[in-house]
Amino acid sequence: MSIPTTHPFAFDPTYGTTLEELLAVEPPEEPEGFDAFWEARYRKALAVDPRPEFSRSEFSHPDWHVLDLVYLSTGAFRIGGWLLLPQKGQVRRGLVVGHGYGGRDRPDFDLPVEETALIFPCCRGLSLSADPAISQNPSWHVLHDIDKRDSYIIGGCVEDIWLAVSTLVALYPWLSGHIGYSGISFGGGVGAMAIPYDPRIDRGHLALPSFGHQPLRLKLPSVGSAEGVQEYLAKHEDVLSTLSFYDAATAARRIKVPMLTAVALFDPAVAPPCQFAVANAIPKFNEIFILDAGHFDYPGSAEQEAGLRDKIGQFFRVS
Repeated sequence: MSIPTTHPFAFDPTYGTTLEELLAVEPPEEPEGFDAFWEARYRKALAVDPRPEFSRSEFSHPDWHVLDLVYLSTGAFRIGGWLLLPQKGQVRRGLVVGHGYGGRDRPDFDLPVEETALIFPCCRGLSLSADPAISQNPSWHVLHDIDKRDSYIIGGCVEDIWLAVSTLVALYPWLSGHIGYSGISFGGGVGAMAIPYDPRIDRGHLALPSFGHQPLRLKLPSVGSAEGVQEYLAKHEDVLSTLSFYDAATAARRIKVPMLTAVALFDPAVAPPCQFAVANAIPKFNEIFILDAGHFDYPGSAEQEAGLRDKIGQFFRVS
């Protein structure tokens, strides 16, 4: 292991926890009505016709047909992104690929998958789905309507993922039940909330998942979106009444499909105890891949990321 020992942060991004302690972190107490809340949102999302529109992309790749994509999500929100179709072979699987809180400016052409249709959506308010009413700064985006449980923006982002799945199913109806989800950081946390309620998703990969164990997330010093929520908490003590319904670890307890979860021992942006709370909560079929650090460059990171990428390719391989 090569966990960083020098860093510029005023706090310890390992939080003094050992691997044994991290593997023992459990999800927080959950609010009454958690399932009813998300099941109702899924039913609402499933009723939306995504009406996808395509255009030629400025990007090209020898292995992929690349199309710019726009589809409708809940609240008639227009979601931008990309659709990649294989140049060779048939479309036998689907994959929705989430993004971190930095958004996304291009599709990832290096995912080691074949015979797969990939959608790279930009969640509402970010990158190609920018909106003048929503800040793209993670510390502000994460606060958008946080005082309103039913309209908090993170819930809309989960619905954007479900509508990406609906878009794949509209294009290739035989893919329902053969669609994977892969997301990192912000996308990992959103994915943990999306996967358990959508039976069309048959497996998922979450890396450095955010939004896990919200009570810990509100306490452990962090940078980025978590810091923004902590600063908000100082003036609005009732914020947990909303966030308890948007807890990735609580949602992960409901996941019933095979999962590959990558979590870090050192991370200044998503505290490791919060990441492990998500990974530990998944009841079965979960492989945990441990990284020395997340959201931080470190010696050996390229080798670890290459190893993880190989795992991802095997995990989403068409059978």
